Amino acid sequence: MAPSSTLRGLVTRTAMAIVLAGGRGSRLMEMTDSRAKPAVYFGGKTRIIDFALSNALNSGIPRIGVATQYKAHSLIRHLQHGWSFFRPERNESFDILPASQRVSEENWYLGTADAVYQNMDIIRSYAPKYLVVLAGDHVYKQDYGVMLEEHCESGATVTVGCVEVPRHEASGFGVMHVDEKDRILQFLEKPADPPAMPGHPDLALASMGIYVFDTEFLFDILHSDASDPDSAHDFGHNIIPKLVKDGGARAHHFSRSALRSGPHAEPYWRDVGTLDAYFAANIDLTTADPDLDLYDREWPIWTYSEMTAPCKFVHDDDGRRGEAISSLVSGDCIVSGATIRNSLLFTGVRANSYGQIENAVILPRVNIGRSTRLKNVIIERGVKIPDGLVVGEDPEADARRFRRTEKGICLITSKMIADLER
Repeated sequence: MAPSSTLRGLVTRTAMAIVLAGGRGSRLMEMTDSRAKPAVYFGGKTRIIDFALSNALNSGIPRIGVATQYKAHSLIRHLQHGWSFFRPERNESFDILPASQRVSEENWYLGTADAVYQNMDIIRSYAPKYLVVLAGDHVYKQDYGVMLEEHCESGATVTVGCVEVPRHEASGFGVMHVDEKDRILQFLEKPADPPAMPGHPDLALASMGIYVFDTEFLFDILHSDASDPDSAHDFGHNIIPKLVKDGGARAHHFSRSALRSGPHAEPYWRDVGTLDAYFAANIDLTTADPDLDLYDREWPIWTYSEMTAPCKFVHDDDGRRGEAISSLVSGDCIVSGATIRNSLLFTGVRANSYGQIENAVILPRVNIGRSTRLKNVIIERGVKIPDGLVVGEDPEADARRFRRTEKGICLITSKMIADLER
């Protein structure tokens, strides 16, 4: 981690981060039936939202607010348990901002911009000079101080965080058309022919859903947007395109502020919004040298840590050996005579004798019965896998019983198991 400049330290101390965490994330299917996407488990012991929050904390931003809406109980409980260490006497604050009809008795949050608008009085009470608006549903490590510093030096009305993606993949994103000085000329939502970066014909700049504003300027824009009956009150659809048209928007390249796993590593940013993307990002962590470094003590990912017993591996007989190869195993797990390969086990998983588990993302408190063969699976929290269950060998049978993706990943929930037993 590069040392902060004097300017960077000044701007981060006068900034506030607002994390927009109200979305469902419907492409994660049953994983978001009872929780918002930012509350989905990731990486063995964290939730997705912990990455944006940890980035803000590690960047030196002392005040954070989290706007919640969709099925927020799991998220709010996690925030209360894991993020209650901020101290007002150190000029720190952490606010959970559920949709509560603060401005109108008729409306919840109408869009991302409205979520900030409805909490302007709370934000104003802290008097931040700069506001960093963050999406709460991506996995990455970034020093927002670098972006804040660029914003101050450029005089931009808004600075938009952008990730470099191959042009042929950029059609699924909001894409920034920029000039050589990173002034945004156009904001294009999911264009069929994405514009290339200057000097890089094969790359495009995609929005990360991260914005930096001078606070009072943003408040003026939000007041104007709130009175527009034709607006969707959304940053991506309304606020940013207007500021681009006015000529004051600048792009910030994620590569300038990304925390990398090594000196030659590529910047890591993932939208884990589909089952396939979620599975791949978790399984990537089981490799010997993953692009996302969870072991970096200089830029830790903060979260709620349960008090648990150590994980345990028991039995050492042929065919009944408790072992895990190229896997992440969390606290309170017991691998009792099962073989785990290339898998990620969250807290409190039980894997029983003669089981063969490979390429699995297993959420907390799952109990896997004896003589099971499970491959390419995501198992939801609290599921009890019956003895002898086989998944990952017969695509047609898997598709009848479970949620199976085009890439052959099966999501298994308690309801699906209950349906099998009827």
